[in-house]
Amino acid sequence: MTRSPSSLLADPGVLDDATRSDSALRRFLGGLPGVDQVGAEARAAALSTRSIKTTSKAFAIDLAISMIDLTTLQGNDTPGKVRTLCAKARRPDAHDPSVPSTAAVCVYNDLVGLAKAELGDSGVKVAAVTTAFPSGRASMPVKLADTRDAVQAGADEIDMVIDRGAFLSGRYLEVFEEIAAVREVCHEDGADAHLKVILETGELATYDNVRRASWLAMMAGADFIKTSTGKIAPAATLPVTLVMLEACRDWRDATGRIIGMKPAGGISTTKDAMKYLVLVNETVGTDWLTPDLFRFGASSLLNDLLLQRQKMATGRYSGPDYVTVD
Repeated sequence: MTRSPSSLLADPGVLDDATRSDSALRRFLGGLPGVDQVGAEARAAALSTRSIKTTSKAFAIDLAISMIDLTTLQGNDTPGKVRTLCAKARRPDAHDPSVPSTAAVCVYNDLVGLAKAELGDSGVKVAAVTTAFPSGRASMPVKLADTRDAVQAGADEIDMVIDRGAFLSGRYLEVFEEIAAVREVCHEDGADAHLKVILETGELATYDNVRRASWLAMMAGADFIKTSTGKIAPAATLPVTLVMLEACRDWRDATGRIIGMKPAGGISTTKDAMKYLVLVNETVGTDWLTPDLFRFGASSLLNDLLLQRQKMATGRYSGPDYVTVD
């Protein structure tokens, strides 16, 4: 008989620092209910057919815009590109001040200070990717120094990647301790950076692994769990997002704590965004329909949302030059 997550969490050695071990974590994660692959994919497909009516769609478009982490993570990023991105995050449509700001701008560490200065008191957060993003292949001291550099530069949010090799090898304690250590750095010297833990679900192979990694990240102190870096295919998918949202729901039921969720990579159209918002509403409820608890890692999505928004306001589509190309 499958035990509930609440009863599994009560086992000695799962959350107790003094007795936590690989064997205890393996026992806990192995005791989680398995994911019905066919059922998960069928439910995600069924929810994706739901339509959003005109008045609700206008609200949903603005909500989706407010949930976007506008991102540039390229080797050729320049200060000018980041300034332009920050300006767009503050005011996504230069012609329409009623369009909400995006949730955050996400950059590499060396550009955090610039983004912070550009965004000022706009309310748009600055996120930084750390822990040897996107591979996660570095020593613990390097990962912690990487994170500390971003936090000291003023990052409001840290997007870290887990060590997928350690996770897939069953070294769950190593992954747990790494996330917990990064979380500690996020709160050093009075800092209060939120921690988003990237699972890189495209490399985890099974939905069961996605569920286990989600629980492991939440147990270690994640504020958000995130599907992907956007550098590996497949990135975000509806079934994977469903599994992760179910983990968030079950974690709340077991602990009373609410954890955010962020699908990232491959979400590029308004129709895509609507599917994800329906999935959130039907799986975890309206509590999660806020940028504080749900984000899109999808910069290309913003332009399509802006074009659809203008279409609803004017009755006609604008040309592609209406929006900036990031």
